[in-house]
Amino acid sequence: MADLSINLAGIESPNPFWLASAPPTNSGYQVQRAFEAGWGGAVWKTLGDPILNVTSRFAAVSFNGQKVAGFNNIELITDRPLEVNLKEIYETKKRFPNHTIIASLMVAPNQEKWHEIVKRVEDVGVDGLELNFGCPHGMAERGMGSASGQVPELVEKQTYWAKEAARTPVIVKLTPNITDITVTAEAAVNGGADAISMINTINSLAGVDIDSWNTIPHVGGKGAHGGYCGPAVKPIALHMVGECARNPRINIPISGIGGISNWQNAVEFLLMGATGVQVCTAAMHHGFRIVEDMIEGLDHYLDEKGIASVMDLVGKSVVKYSDWGNLDLNYKVVAKINNDVCIHCNKCHIACEDTSHQCIDMLKDLSGTSTLKVREEDCVGCNLCSIVCPVDGAIDMIEIPSGLPPMTWNERQAALGAASCESTK
Repeated sequence: MADLSINLAGIESPNPFWLASAPPTNSGYQVQRAFEAGWGGAVWKTLGDPILNVTSRFAAVSFNGQKVAGFNNIELITDRPLEVNLKEIYETKKRFPNHTIIASLMVAPNQEKWHEIVKRVEDVGVDGLELNFGCPHGMAERGMGSASGQVPELVEKQTYWAKEAARTPVIVKLTPNITDITVTAEAAVNGGADAISMINTINSLAGVDIDSWNTIPHVGGKGAHGGYCGPAVKPIALHMVGECARNPRINIPISGIGGISNWQNAVEFLLMGATGVQVCTAAMHHGFRIVEDMIEGLDHYLDEKGIASVMDLVGKSVVKYSDWGNLDLNYKVVAKINNDVCIHCNKCHIACEDTSHQCIDMLKDLSGTSTLKVREEDCVGCNLCSIVCPVDGAIDMIEIPSGLPPMTWNERQAALGAASCESTK
């Protein structure tokens, strides 16, 4: 059995699976149930001045029969008194001393307020702090959450204030509602952050009821933008984690968040630079016991790969993630259709004919049996046919030699520039 324990900026956890700050970590009862189920840690639902919530608060986007492909909420931070939360954190940590408890915090951009809440929370024995600069709704209108998280100067300043008072590691949770997340990640580093976590939820509207014309969700006939999460946001989160992991100016650990639903997703985030992962929507959809499959699957994966520790996965794919200008223009793949497996639904032919490069021919033999064949000389290797194909193994993307040496766009432009300079001499 592999070692699943992690160390994120000095915060130790029995496994990399944490519950994110959200409804599943709203109370001691819930967090203790989660720890009993096997979760390695939990980020307590964001603490601050208690707020008033509205109903209804949640909505989901389903796609092609999959429930909760995306999840939207307009819920705010804790609506429970700080004293109650602190008492439950203390009791939970006392009962589960080897599990990780991180306190998520959100207060107004004020040095004194940050000092006060940091000291009060650390007094009950948390393992670390997560500064919530990501919440995009409700709190942002009050100058907190993403309203702070979108301003690098405020991220740096508030991180510094928290660090002034903190004795435990400080994680800064970043908003994805920004053009370049590395800018605010660098600001967190400049403020002294020990780690960063990403992504928080994305500004969204789940839908509109075309009968009543109400937004989904609505509160008495009126709606508001909310935060979007769940499986649909995983590609966005994975990209942002990768961008920060490959930036040499952001040389601190990352806690990955966003659409993680199974152990395979967790491995992707670890490979792309996350030291651990946080989960919310999947737990809300399926309950706390999903972590059992996550732990078992990750353990088997590491054993099959001959990897002794989950920490050995961290960042292994980062060197493979680059910019478009560094990709080999002479690398070539083409589609190959396996007619023995093909069910002749013709989806690949339709997709290629209507929306791609018209390189799949529909052929018939003397008996009238139809087959599909790719004209390799016209195929650009776009992958569309293999993506729409409903049968595994029916279409493979095969590398073929181009006969040319590797060359990137950046190398090409540099060579053209050099040739131009030479011609002007």
